[in-house]
Amino acid sequence: MSSFKSLFTHSLGVTALCSVMAFSHAAPAQETLYAYGPGGPAPAMKEAAAAFEKTAGVKVEVTAGPTPKWLDKAKTDADLVFSGSETMMTDFVYALDGQLSHQQVTPLYLRPLAMLVRPGNPKHIKGVKDLFKPGLKVLVVNGAGQNGVWEDMAGRKGDIKTVAALRNNIVGYAKNSAEAKQTWTDNQDIDVWLIWNIWQVANPQLADVVPIERDYAIYRDAGIAITTRAENKPAAKAFVSFLQSPAGAKIFAKWGWKTGQN
Repeated sequence: MSSFKSLFTHSLGVTALCSVMAFSHAAPAQETLYAYGPGGPAPAMKEAAAAFEKTAGVKVEVTAGPTPKWLDKAKTDADLVFSGSETMMTDFVYALDGQLSHQQVTPLYLRPLAMLVRPGNPKHIKGVKDLFKPGLKVLVVNGAGQNGVWEDMAGRKGDIKTVAALRNNIVGYAKNSAEAKQTWTDNQDIDVWLIWNIWQVANPQLADVVPIERDYAIYRDAGIAITTRAENKPAAKAFVSFLQSPAGAKIFAKWGWKTGQN
């Protein structure tokens, strides 16, 4: 089985590399692709875009952040749209007014929900059960691909008491990750921020990370889709192939994404 997996991974890498190399010889000078999506995957996506430009000679201009800031522009020129969860991508399909198709979505990599704590972990948070203790102040994100994710975690074992205990400790429900980051910065009395682990990787000075135990773990993915505007652009397909290749996986792993099985 391991040899098959190795062969499959090697084949994917060779296929992606050949696709990029073949495209690089045919690419028109100064071609630019426009990609839009949320802030979470942005650090990895931007680094991948820069690596792809060096390899294929095509610039991928990545615009990231809360959806309202880029949606109107994306409707006019988006070649690619990336997401922070499957539910988010479904919302994008509807929001882009027919420019995206459910069948064109490519899931890429997963990342886990994590507990971000103040530097040095002054409240000595060790696991999810600590979140249920009275008096702890917890910040969650309820939107932008994280709708209900705290509930998914707290209810993993089928105990309504843990859901109720966590709800009693939540002091902030941010609409998106950027808003949560600002709330965390402005309110130093908040003890724990429930969000994807990648936010700590990108902002190590703001928090330390405490992993969530396996039996409470929640994962959601980043995906990418080519718009109808770009479905006949070889460069768009080559970029998606690059993201899936070993080179793309290495970049995403650097930023905290899971690029293999548990």
